[in-house]
Amino acid sequence: MVVSVFWVSGCAPPSPPADLVLSGGRVWTGNTEQPWAQAVAVSGDSIVFVGSNRVANRFVGAETEVVDASGKMVLPGFIDSHIHFLGGGFGLSSVQLRDADSPEEFIRRIGEFAKTVEPGVWITGGSWDHERWGGELPRRDWIDSVTPNNPVLVSRLDGHMALGNTVALDAAGIDRRMETPEGGTIVRNRDGSMTGIFKDNAGEKIFAAVPEPPEGEKQRALRVAMEFVSAQGVTMVHHVGTWDDLGVFERAYRSGGLSTRVYAAVPLSSWERLRDKVAVDGRGDDWLKLGALKGYVDGSLGSHTAAFFEPFSDVPADSGFFVSAVDDLFRWALGADSSGLQLLVHAIGDRAISTQLDIFASVARENGPRDRRFRIEHAQHVAPSDFLRFAALDVIASVQPYHAIDDGRWAERVIGTERIQTTYAFRSFIDAGGRLAFGSDWSVAPPTPLEGIYAAVTRRTLDGANPDGWVPEQKITVEEALRAYTIDAAYAAFGEERLGSLEVGKLADLVIVDRDLTTIPPQQIRDAAVVTTIVGGRVVFSNTP
Repeated sequence: MVVSVFWVSGCAPPSPPADLVLSGGRVWTGNTEQPWAQAVAVSGDSIVFVGSNRVANRFVGAETEVVDASGKMVLPGFIDSHIHFLGGGFGLSSVQLRDADSPEEFIRRIGEFAKTVEPGVWITGGSWDHERWGGELPRRDWIDSVTPNNPVLVSRLDGHMALGNTVALDAAGIDRRMETPEGGTIVRNRDGSMTGIFKDNAGEKIFAAVPEPPEGEKQRALRVAMEFVSAQGVTMVHHVGTWDDLGVFERAYRSGGLSTRVYAAVPLSSWERLRDKVAVDGRGDDWLKLGALKGYVDGSLGSHTAAFFEPFSDVPADSGFFVSAVDDLFRWALGADSSGLQLLVHAIGDRAISTQLDIFASVARENGPRDRRFRIEHAQHVAPSDFLRFAALDVIASVQPYHAIDDGRWAERVIGTERIQTTYAFRSFIDAGGRLAFGSDWSVAPPTPLEGIYAAVTRRTLDGANPDGWVPEQKITVEEALRAYTIDAAYAAFGEERLGSLEVGKLADLVIVDRDLTTIPPQQIRDAAVVTTIVGGRVVFSNTP
């Protein structure tokens, strides 16, 4: 990429000239009225022109920075619609277990990492995947001998199951007498002793024992997370987390430390607190926005805690469970919606999804018409009759395409041939008139939109076993995937008037990719690279000299 400053003689520039002009690119705008262009001009934090190279030259003044995109692809900045942002930042500096392919490697990595921290320091994160070594769940006796001085609480990559070592159980005051709570599972040995595995609500007590990191570490995790996603072309995230997380974002915002835009969701059960905060402080601005609430219906497929109508194929006595009472979900949703707040609810199994659609329908009926943009987060395993209900209720499917090529390695064994036909069913959502918003679920999956587009378009599983695509009928086009990462993701946060497409008057959030994703063979999309990321007219990432 060549950066130069020049004046086009004989062609008077606008007054004042633009601060930045990107020209010579393949500009996919996300605007259906003008889908393609060659150049974009930016003044301050906003776009002032989208169109041809020739006309863009008129926006060049003596101080204008001109970027020659040299045939590269220019896109609206990617929006990650579902992310655990601080957890992802912390995870980058914790033990890395996601690609551990055997129990021996799992144990070795934890033991080696324990040698790098002081005694007494909790070891968390991990993102392990027991499917990589055949499905056997890890146990605390695997790691007790290599972590005698450190409490360990490492989570499965989906966040719905965790392994604690004996030091951690002792620190939390947990022993075999602990009763299993509603909406959770404690995995036990034949003699009734604990293996150290806690699923969903069963993990609340041990997680509560983990000390809060100091503020400095939280701000560092945020900085690391922002730098990491900027390198992936991500300019905004929809963070699902806690009130403490929101405090971290607010302190960074006040100090001018945000380089990634954040739409921050807090727990649905705390809707009254958010209602009161919004009434006093408002909903924020283009950098930090409030108004969203995150709830949970069930768990996850990999942890066998997603709620299905029929039992799991590999565990016929089990069909998952709800982690929240339906009455509570309805009561919280009714109150939150009546206060004008947005509802983002996690539902993965077909019974959980159908139940949440019922709740949304009842809430809309009781509270009356308004632009509410209900969201179901994940929406992974949908009953065939429910796709039309998403469209009819204007419920956004906030989905994570990378999960399809990851879980696709083993999902058929867990739910059978019939149910996988409507699993990660992106084509079915679009054909039924629904709207997709794409995200990553980081740290569950990598926050890499180019890999997400590759996953949605090819559906090639990570193990290479499906070169033509896993359930190929559910593939979508590159432009459909781009919309789900840009303009439709902006819509999912009531942000489409300011973000999500390259149009005059919108914020100048752009990404330059080294090749045109719409013309290369789909299997090469994951090889594409982000060249430059711009947020509000400011370069936040560049891999050019």
